Amino acid sequence: MGETNNTNKKLTKKDITKSMWIYYAGAELSNSYERLQSLVFCASMTPILKKLYSTDEDLSKALKRHLVFFNTEGILGAIIQGIVISMEEQKANGEDVTDDAITGIKTGLMGPVAGMGDAIIWAAVMPIIFSIFLPFASDGMAIGGIAPLILYPLSTIIISYYLIHNGYKLGKKSIISLLNGGRMKSIIFTANIIGLTMMGALSASYVTLTTPLALTFSGGSTIALQEEVLDVIAPGLLPLAAIFIIYAYLRKKGPRYTRILLTIVAVSVITAVLGIF
Repeated sequence: MGETNNTNKKLTKKDITKSMWIYYAGAELSNSYERLQSLVFCASMTPILKKLYSTDEDLSKALKRHLVFFNTEGILGAIIQGIVISMEEQKANGEDVTDDAITGIKTGLMGPVAGMGDAIIWAAVMPIIFSIFLPFASDGMAIGGIAPLILYPLSTIIISYYLIHNGYKLGKKSIISLLNGGRMKSIIFTANIIGLTMMGALSASYVTLTTPLALTFSGGSTIALQEEVLDVIAPGLLPLAAIFIIYAYLRKKGPRYTRILLTIVAVSVITAVLGIF
C-alpha cells in the first residue's frame, strides 16, 4: 500500500542541502560500470526518502527507482536532484506523480544537463580559474597552486547549491522551460567561446616548442630554421602544430590523457636527444 496524504510531509532546506553534499562528494567517484552514477544518486536521495516514506514497502520502491541507470555532469546535475526531490515530496503527499514520471524526468534531462555542464563547468569555469593563477605558479608563487584548489571547489559548490534549491522550488517545469527557450543555447554558446578563448590563450602562453635545426646550403651559408624561417612565416607555428596534433588525437581517440602525457614526454626526450626540438 502506498503513502496516504494523512499528514503534509515537507522537506527543509537542510534536508535538500544534505542531499546536495552527498551527490557532490561522489558524483565523479562512485561510478558503477553498469549504472554509472546511480549508486551515488540513490545515496544522496536516501535521507530524503527516509523522511518522506514511513513504510518499508514505499521506501524500498523509492530506493529501487533511483538505482536505475543515471549519468550526467556532477555540478549541474544538482538541478535534476532538486526537481526529483520536489516530485518525490509531491508523490509522498498523495499527488498524482508516478514512478515512471520520476524516472522519465531523470532519464530525459541527464543528457542535456551533461552537455550544459561540460560546456559551462569544464570548458569555461575551470579554464578561467586556472588561467588566472597560472602566471603566479610559473613565477614560483604558492598562491598559483593553492588558490585554484580553493576557488574551483568553492565556485562549483555555490553553483550546485543554487541549482538544487531552485530546481526544488520551481519543479520540473524549470529546466524544461529553460531548455525549450533560446537562453540556454546562448549560455552554452557563450561558455564555449569563453572556454576556447581561454584555452587558446593558455596554449599560446605556456606551450613552447622550438627547433635548433639549421639549413646549410652548398655555398656554405647557413639559415637557422627557427629564427629565420618559421618565426618569419608564422611565429608560434610549431606550438600550434603540436596543439592541433593533440586535438586531432582527442577527436579521434577520446580523452586518453595518460597516454597523451606519456607520449609527449617520450617524444620530448627522444627529439631533444636527437637535437630536433
